[in-house]
Amino acid sequence: MESRKRKGIVIFMIVGIDLGTTNSLVAYFDKDKATIIPNRLGEHLTPSVVAIDEKDTILVGKTAKEYGMLHPDRVVQVFKRTMGTDKRYKIGDREFVSEELSALILKSLKEDAQEYLGQPVTEAVISVPAYFNEKRRKATKHAGELAGLKVERIISEPTAAAVAYGLYEKEKNTRFLVFDLGGGTFDVSILELFQNILEVRAVAGDNYLGGEDFTEVLIRYFLKKTDISLEELTPLELKKLSFVAENAKKGFSDAETVTMEYTFRGELKTVDVSTNTYEKLCSDLFDKIRTPVQRSLSDAHIKLSDIDQVVLVGGGTKLPIVRTFITKLFKQFPNAHINPDEAVALGAAIQAAMKERKEAVKEVILTDVCSFTLGTEVSVEKENGMYESGHFLPIIERNTIIPVSHTERVYTIYDNQTRICINVLQGESRFARNNLLLGELEIELPKNKAGMEAVDVTYTYDVNSLLEVEAKVVSTGEKKKTIIKGKENELTYEEMEERMKELSYLKVSPREQEENKWLLLRGDRMYEESTGEERIMIGMWLRDFEKKLDTGDRNIIIDARKELKSKLEELENW
Repeated sequence: MESRKRKGIVIFMIVGIDLGTTNSLVAYFDKDKATIIPNRLGEHLTPSVVAIDEKDTILVGKTAKEYGMLHPDRVVQVFKRTMGTDKRYKIGDREFVSEELSALILKSLKEDAQEYLGQPVTEAVISVPAYFNEKRRKATKHAGELAGLKVERIISEPTAAAVAYGLYEKEKNTRFLVFDLGGGTFDVSILELFQNILEVRAVAGDNYLGGEDFTEVLIRYFLKKTDISLEELTPLELKKLSFVAENAKKGFSDAETVTMEYTFRGELKTVDVSTNTYEKLCSDLFDKIRTPVQRSLSDAHIKLSDIDQVVLVGGGTKLPIVRTFITKLFKQFPNAHINPDEAVALGAAIQAAMKERKEAVKEVILTDVCSFTLGTEVSVEKENGMYESGHFLPIIERNTIIPVSHTERVYTIYDNQTRICINVLQGESRFARNNLLLGELEIELPKNKAGMEAVDVTYTYDVNSLLEVEAKVVSTGEKKKTIIKGKENELTYEEMEERMKELSYLKVSPREQEENKWLLLRGDRMYEESTGEERIMIGMWLRDFEKKLDTGDRNIIIDARKELKSKLEELENW
C-alpha cells in the first residue's frame, strides 16, 4: 500500500469516518481533494459486521460477513440501529452493546488509515444520521473514544454529503434536499446556501428504514412463492437466503427481471421477480419514505417546487425503483454524480480539513439544526384549580437552527416552595414521560406565595451537540448552570480503558492474514452451497491453497491467492 508519511516528519491527521449501518468508510483530505482510504482488502467499503471465531479472534468487515454465512450465531450486524440503547448482542458466549461493536469497526478503519497514510491517526470527524437524538450521538462519540480516537466533531450525514457534493461552492442562493437512504436508516434534510453559509433548514427521518428493508421484501416474496414459512428456516438457512436476496436486489441495476435460486434441503427453488412486481411489493416502504419528506418540507415552510436540487446519498438510492420513485416524487432528476456510498465519508474528510483550516478548502460556515425538541417538565393548572404534573414545555423547538439560546419562565405552584427541579428532556411528546431524559438541574428559591417566585430557564445548544442549561431565580438573581452530557453510556477515560482491557482476551485477526482468511471462508461457503462435481472441484482448490499457505513463502501465497480468487469469482458469476 502507498504510504503518505512525509520524510522525517510525523503528521497527525484528522480523518473523516462514515460509520454506517451496512458499510463504513474512512477518508482523508490531501492537497486539494478528499480521498477514500482502502481497507486491508483493498476495498472502499468495510461491512459493519463483527464476528468472533472459535479461537476468540475478532473478525471485522467482509471477513466477518463471510464467516457469518457459515456461523450465524457468532456474527452480528445492523447494530447501529440500536446505538445508544441498552440492547445487548450475543456472539458465542460474549455480550456487547452496539457502542462496543461500533468501536471495533472504528478501530479497524483507524488501523487501515494508519497503514495507508504511514502515520498515526488519533483524531476523527464521525458522521451520524441527522435524526440521531442526543443519546445516540454521544454513544457514537464514545465508540470513537473506545477505538482510541479523539472525536473532534459529530457531523450530520446530510450536511457531510452536501459538503462532498461541493454545494457550498455554488454561486447563487440555492435550496437542496439531501435524500439519504442507507442500509438501515433514512434521513431527509433540507439545506440552504446563502453566500458562504450552508444552513440546515429541517431534518426528518426514520431510524428503522433502509436498504435492508428492501432486501427483506424479496425474502418474504420468495418464501410466499415457494410455500416456505419463515419459522421453518434455521438461522444458517435464513442467512443464505438473505445472501441470495441481496444479490437479486443488486441485479435490478442490470436487468428488468432477476431470478432468485435457493436450494432448500436438497430441492432447488426458483423465483423470478420483475421490476414492476418489485416496485409494487415495496409500496409500503415508499409510503414510509414520504412521511419524513413531507415533515421536513412542512418544518422548513417550503413546497416541493422550492427545491432546486435533490442530492442522493446512501447505497439504497442506487436501486432503480428508488431512483424512479424519487424522480416522480420531486418531478426532477436527482444529482448522483458522486458515488452515494462514499459521499458522506468524503464530506466528513472535508469537514476535518476545514477544522485544520487547510488552504485548499474554501472556508464555509456550516449551521445545523436541533433534530428533536428540547424542553422541560412542568405542571399544568386544570379547571378545578389543581395542578397536573408530567407535561412537556418546549424550550428549543425541533429544526431550530443552531447554535441557539432560548429562555422560558416557570413559576412556583404552591406556597413556600423552596426549590424547582429542571428535568431536561428531548422529544416531541406532550407528556414528559414519553420523552428522553437528558439530565436535571435543581435550584433553591426563597419562600413565598404560590406563583410569586419565578425561574428563567435558558437552554443554549451548539453545533457539537452540547447543551448548556441555566436556571436564574428572578427575584434574587441567583444562577445555577450545567452542561448536559447525559447519564447513559457516559464513560470516563479510565472506564473506557478498563472496558478495552476486558475485551483484550479477544485476539484481532492480523492484517496480513485477513485476505487469506476471507478467501477460505468464501470458498467454504461456496462449497456448502454446491453439490456434485462443483463441490469436489472447490474442495480441491481450497486444499491446494492451504498447502501454499503452509509454505510461508509470501510470493507463493500471493500468486495462489490471486489464482483462487479468480477461480471462485468465475464460478460464482457463471
